[in-house]
Amino acid sequence: MAREKQAEITIMELLSPVSRLFVSPGFYGAIVFTLGFKTRCNSSAIVEGIKNTWIKLPRFSSKVVMDDKKNGEAVWVPVNVRVEDHVFVPDIDHFDIANPDQFIEDYTSNIANTTMDMSRPLWEFHVLNIKTSNAESLGIGKFHHSLGDGMSLMSLLYASSRKISDPNALPTTATTRKQVGSNDNRWLVARFWLMIRVIFTTFIELFKSLLTLCFMRDTKTPLMGKPGDRNGPRKIIHRIVSFDDVKFVKNTMKMKVNDVLLGITQAGVVIFPLWIRSEDDPLEYVRRAKATMDKKKISMEALVLYGFIKFTMKIFGGKAVEAITKRVFSHTTLTFSNVLGPNEDISFFEHPMCYVGASALIGPQALIIHYVSYADKIIINLAVDTTVIPDPHLLCDNLVESLEIIKLSLLEKGLHKMEKLYKGLCTVAVQELHHEVKPGTSGDVFGCGQFAPSGILMHL
Repeated sequence: MAREKQAEITIMELLSPVSRLFVSPGFYGAIVFTLGFKTRCNSSAIVEGIKNTWIKLPRFSSKVVMDDKKNGEAVWVPVNVRVEDHVFVPDIDHFDIANPDQFIEDYTSNIANTTMDMSRPLWEFHVLNIKTSNAESLGIGKFHHSLGDGMSLMSLLYASSRKISDPNALPTTATTRKQVGSNDNRWLVARFWLMIRVIFTTFIELFKSLLTLCFMRDTKTPLMGKPGDRNGPRKIIHRIVSFDDVKFVKNTMKMKVNDVLLGITQAGVVIFPLWIRSEDDPLEYVRRAKATMDKKKISMEALVLYGFIKFTMKIFGGKAVEAITKRVFSHTTLTFSNVLGPNEDISFFEHPMCYVGASALIGPQALIIHYVSYADKIIINLAVDTTVIPDPHLLCDNLVESLEIIKLSLLEKGLHKMEKLYKGLCTVAVQELHHEVKPGTSGDVFGCGQFAPSGILMHL
């Protein structure tokens, strides 16, 4: 009897407020991710790995059911899962694929535009043994957003992977931060001041969010989605850039990676419709992004908004939350996010990886931009409505170009400073040697000066 009661409790587990929003009829959300491998895929090894990891998680072995006993609320119901029914291995060896990269884009976009079957667990994984410009083979997964967000699914990737350098060790991410002593009075004052700033900034950001919800909306641009509840066909593409370039901008301008990525996005989106002026300073986009991110970092806006969603759903129901969320999306231009990935090469179920990309498909917006890091790479992921943005590759090129423009601008400014410093040092050297060189000798001061600039350029 106790065992049957426990089973009933497990079956009747309610979805979280955010998960209930994503399973509502008028609001669909999914995450599509791409894993690039350095070797050909062994589908049997991947199936076995999923059986030993993913299926042990309750949400991956449950389906969503609307329970009449709970006023039609969505609940997780455990089911028997046959992993082979969720892992697809298309026979593409006999296809004459002239452009593998385009084939993968079309295949991924087709997965994104296909509605998931709600009568079974809400995930699937595709294994494609096709060589592209960035990988020898690929794994493409699709998760319903009710299973989790980008961070939770990245944690699932960590649990499914091992280090290349140590096959028995789990991947590592950020380094452990040094703890600050609690006996320092200055630390207590700093924490109190931070608390005041958090409260004030949270109030301001929430006030801006309410204004956006009720009155304000982004300026109408060619990038904004078309009004209405239905989403157009999605196209998913990605591009790989150097993480070292992003770190160079970060270190030179003394800011965070988030600031740089947001600055790249702002510059790239402005370049796309050709609104940028030749006299614009590309570094200004990064400075504005830093100012924005500085406010977000000390704001509890996300936590308060989650509480607001939970409260609204409890009092007014899911349709009210759905209407509010749709209104926010319709008043804004795009969705932007970034996820920190592994900081070293890893293997996914014994398959060495070379990159990981991910896109969250949510809301009616025509442009969704996600950045994912992997080792020394940053993967730019775009999910676009092709009825609004018919050529997403041009937009992706401009995001890459904006990073290059910002980097070159910093290099030019740095070189200009070094040249001024070098000229100052040469002037001092000439003045000093003018007093030391005896008449009739050849102090080759200017000869040294002719070759030094090339040495500086080579060093840079």
